[in-house]
Amino acid sequence: MKVLLMYDYPPAPGGLATQGDLLLQGLRSIGVDVYAAHYDSPLEKEWYYRHFQPDIAVGVGYWGYTPQLILHPQNYGIQPVPWLVANGYIANYQDVLNQLPLILVTSEWVKEMYVRDGISGDNIIVLPVGCNTSSFAPMPHSHPQVKAVRDSLGIAPDEIMLLTVGGDACSKGAREVMHALAALKGKVPAYKYICKVWPQQRTSVQNELDKALAQELGIEDKVHYVTGIVSRNYMPYLINACDIYVGPSRLEGFGMPQVEAGACEKPVIGIRAMGMLDTLVHEETALLANVAEKIVVNEVTLGAESGYANGHKIIFNAPRTVDYRADVKDITEHLLKLMNDVAYCNQLGKAGRQRVVERFDYRAVAKQFVRLINEKLNIY
Repeated sequence: MKVLLMYDYPPAPGGLATQGDLLLQGLRSIGVDVYAAHYDSPLEKEWYYRHFQPDIAVGVGYWGYTPQLILHPQNYGIQPVPWLVANGYIANYQDVLNQLPLILVTSEWVKEMYVRDGISGDNIIVLPVGCNTSSFAPMPHSHPQVKAVRDSLGIAPDEIMLLTVGGDACSKGAREVMHALAALKGKVPAYKYICKVWPQQRTSVQNELDKALAQELGIEDKVHYVTGIVSRNYMPYLINACDIYVGPSRLEGFGMPQVEAGACEKPVIGIRAMGMLDTLVHEETALLANVAEKIVVNEVTLGAESGYANGHKIIFNAPRTVDYRADVKDITEHLLKLMNDVAYCNQLGKAGRQRVVERFDYRAVAKQFVRLINEKLNIY
């Protein structure tokens, strides 16, 4: 089997790049003949089509990447296999997607979104995102590199560190977490809540709104926003520096940080919805808050990124859910339990790592990928 992987390559620290790169590493580890190219580099992709002659071109992205991931290899007679995440309403390319013999998606919820919006489910198969369980492995707070992270963040040895990681923290449920923490004054040990976010204009605006909420709730001294670019090499130490990973995301097709936290034996607070129904098990590897609210819209305005002229409006026959809100009362109860029960934290963490190693290790995902290609496309 000869595979060309198309993603954000060479890999940046973001989720899609990590998703593709871990599959690349996993396939190489089991002896598959595989190369990678940037999904938006037609010149390099054509070079691989001509000299490498792959059996399949696997593209990581969402439906809006159809021209780069599907149409481009098809123009050269190469079979595309997109590996897709969700990104709101699937507004275009249904005809192209429905003609493919195999579409990979990252979770059952992502599959539901594509089927909801007109893609046949017959050829959609779930392939989870991999995790490097050798890098994301438990390390004590006394580990020099972990201790250095806690020191740099101003975490005292006796403080509980709560952590949320995302492009912005709000979309990962941080505002719901803040409301829960405000309700726990005097009921939990000393703590700091660290929100690690990425530098971008949207994030800067949201950070200020979130900090204003923390001040309004009277917990501004407990909530710390850390904005900056970090490599994937830093992330295992950041996650190991925390005591509890808090990620009741508003929109999450898989939940890579939650899985990585589990690999590091950290208890996770998530939401009982979306991709986390695949990755986390309530009261076994994590505590899941119920959905308190679904945010729905009646229309969307799209542009060139979706294959339309700018300002193209689509009005839905039925409202579409665009994101979720976790129940603050549930988050409050889960935090109260975990912040006061170290033994229970350890129990959830150990079970979490076992599940990640068995189901989401990048080598196991690579083997699953090969089986799917064998079975669905008869390519060996």
